[in-house]
Amino acid sequence: MTVWLRERSELGVSALLLLTGLLVVVDSLLGTNAGGDSDPLGPHAVPFVVGSLLLMLAVLLARDVLRGGHGEAEGGEDVDLAVPADQRTVLILAGVLVATAAVIPILGWPLAGMGLFWGATYALGSRSFPRDPLIAAGVSLVTWIVFDALLGVDLPGGPLMGVFS
Repeated sequence: MTVWLRERSELGVSALLLLTGLLVVVDSLLGTNAGGDSDPLGPHAVPFVVGSLLLMLAVLLARDVLRGGHGEAEGGEDVDLAVPADQRTVLILAGVLVATAAVIPILGWPLAGMGLFWGATYALGSRSFPRDPLIAAGVSLVTWIVFDALLGVDLPGGPLMGVFS
């Protein structure tokens, strides 16, 4: 049985798609009906369509796998699967991500994002001191300005709140 499942591991992806699709469809159906005269579809139309497409994709993928189809490895991949993952790098990246989530409410996105981007470059091997923090600060500020000012997604500014408004 385990060999059969191992040869059809894509069924796990299909199950994940199925569960996600069910969650989205049920959530969109159970939500309040907030549609009006100017918007007869309401806010649940897009989630319902996306959830339905996820369900359809799950069924098609499962059918393909059960008929013998399987994903092919990319020809350009240069990954040796026999070599274990670098746990130090993974742990540093996870720590940087958790620390960023913890300090966003205190420092705001620009400073926390700078720490995220700088920490990620450090974990992945870059050690260029003046360049890395400056690029990280620039990327963090640009993403904050784009999301906060242009897209209207409120990201906390922290100590920089009001600087660009």
